[in-house]
Amino acid sequence: MTVEKIMTKTVVTVEMYDSLSVIQNIFNNTSFHHLLVVELGKLVGVISDRDLLKALSPNIGTAAESIKDTATLNKKAHQIMSRQVISLPPSAGIYQAISIFNEHDISCIPITKNLVDDSGEEVVGILSWRDILKTLESQHQEPQQNK
Repeated sequence: MTVEKIMTKTVVTVEMYDSLSVIQNIFNNTSFHHLLVVELGKLVGVISDRDLLKALSPNIGTAAESIKDTATLNKKAHQIMSRQVISLPPSAGIYQAISIFNEHDISCIPITKNLVDDSGEEVVGILSWRDILKTLESQHQEPQQNK
């Protein structure tokens, strides 16, 4: 099975200089756990919801919140993103993706394809552990339902 069949096709991107306030707003109002960071249309990084939680002060929104805590919302995407992005083409196999997850400390893999004019890569989806687990679960349930 290829990753194209199980990837999430809806991808949300942010720019390098978007503030953590903008990023927090996206995470709070969507069900996404990863945002892709782009610069001039090219993929340059990934931010997970856990990356954001680590970067923000735990005092935000509490009675103990100070100006220093609020200032963490002004940091920019490029300051917290993972820069070493590992991507796969849509034709890659699911076990190749599992191998990448096991070898690297990452929680998603952007799925990219080369642009027709060879000027770079276009993001066509994103693959997470959740996508793989949902697929394995559905494959496990199908044979049992046929009994």
